Amino acid sequence: MENIYKLKNIITNLTKEVKKQDFLVYFRKMSILEITSDTLVFGVESWFMKNNLEAKFIKELLIATQKEDSNILNIELEVDEKIDIPSNTQVIDCTKFYKEATKSIKASKKDSASSWPNTKRRSVNERYTLDKFIVGPDNQLAHSACEAVTKNPGKSYNPLYIYGDVGLGKTHLLQATGNKILAKFKGKKVVYTTADKFITEYVSAVKKRSVERLREKYREIDVLIIDDVQFLAKKEQTQNELYNIFNLLYECSKQIIISGDRAPKELTELEPRLRSRFEWGITVDIWRPDFETRLAIIQEKSREREFLIPQDVSEFIAANVTENVRELEWVLNQLIAEYELTGNTPTLNRVAAKLKQLSYTSDLLWAPKQTINRIQIKSYEDILDAVSNHFWIEKEGILWPNRKKEFMIPRQVSMYLLKTKMHYTYQRIGNIFDGRNHAAVLYSCNKLAGLLKKDQKLLHEVNIIKDWIWL
Repeated sequence: MENIYKLKNIITNLTKEVKKQDFLVYFRKMSILEITSDTLVFGVESWFMKNNLEAKFIKELLIATQKEDSNILNIELEVDEKIDIPSNTQVIDCTKFYKEATKSIKASKKDSASSWPNTKRRSVNERYTLDKFIVGPDNQLAHSACEAVTKNPGKSYNPLYIYGDVGLGKTHLLQATGNKILAKFKGKKVVYTTADKFITEYVSAVKKRSVERLREKYREIDVLIIDDVQFLAKKEQTQNELYNIFNLLYECSKQIIISGDRAPKELTELEPRLRSRFEWGITVDIWRPDFETRLAIIQEKSREREFLIPQDVSEFIAANVTENVRELEWVLNQLIAEYELTGNTPTLNRVAAKLKQLSYTSDLLWAPKQTINRIQIKSYEDILDAVSNHFWIEKEGILWPNRKKEFMIPRQVSMYLLKTKMHYTYQRIGNIFDGRNHAAVLYSCNKLAGLLKKDQKLLHEVNIIKDWIWL
């Protein structure tokens, strides 16, 4: 039973190291298979899970393990063949365990959040940085203003008001600015909040008769960041309180950063005196990103997620998903989820179908050429033609027993497609390839199947060929 307690503690530690979305996608059933003096071997439910965890989260898993047992220097992952047996009590379903694991963390945070520390609880998210923000002509001025504020907070561009439509990066800029100020000025107290949260906080203070305490708390901060101030509309008392806090901070040369969906003058449902305060410093806007910026965003987000998207597919998405950055990220998440669940990498045909499925316009810009070049498979010759055309090699090079790598991979791909798409027997495939025996063909097919689990680029190549052919 000792191992299951150790595993529970490791997974609890892991929830602090891995984002919730990633945790729920990648961490499923786990067990501990073996513990030696310095090595711990985890059991997982499939090769797919093993490969993903080793590629993406091995560092986080080691950190979580060493927090529980500092003697562990190495960790390994193996497929546990008994992991799905209902009577196996040494297995944890990570998805089900997540709520239990995070409940105690939330409780401890709540207990420690009193008086001033409550402000730290609502501070900026560390994953937002100005370096990661993709700059284009649509947001260059806003980005430059944020950089200027971090050099001398409270002294220039105060307040800084950023406005624009939803999903264009305002929240990223606000929190990234707060993060850079915290990094450069260690002693400063930075608070990020939304208008909705500020309303809730004020209403709670009124009920508890502690409004003056609320003002004192905000008076102590150095940088106040408020997101989406348009939601203060029709909240007269809350607006009045923000007006008072604004004056307190401004008179003490404390930095104020605000965002809204419109310019201050257009927020007609806010009090005129509050709107005028928003205009005291500098007002900058963010527009929809142009094609080049959208393309750069897709490529950067893909790199962050360690996910391969070919250039033509990236350009296709950038040409057709034009509204905002949030939509680009949402489409990217759909593609990653499909890959995780099915192993299908994004090709032009798949992405075009996905965008239409996600209710994007049916008149997609520059629709994929593959849709008019697909090959109907009538015999094994058609498979060989598709593979040789894709890899730009002679068909004879695939058939002949040539051990050069430029021919070996296409040969294995051909065998694999003949088996999986046309359901040929190993013996029949061997007869096509210079009379190879059953075992040799089986080895080649298994070899390629193993490579496809590890090599995302090769998997993408095979998926492209699959898109070209139809039975």
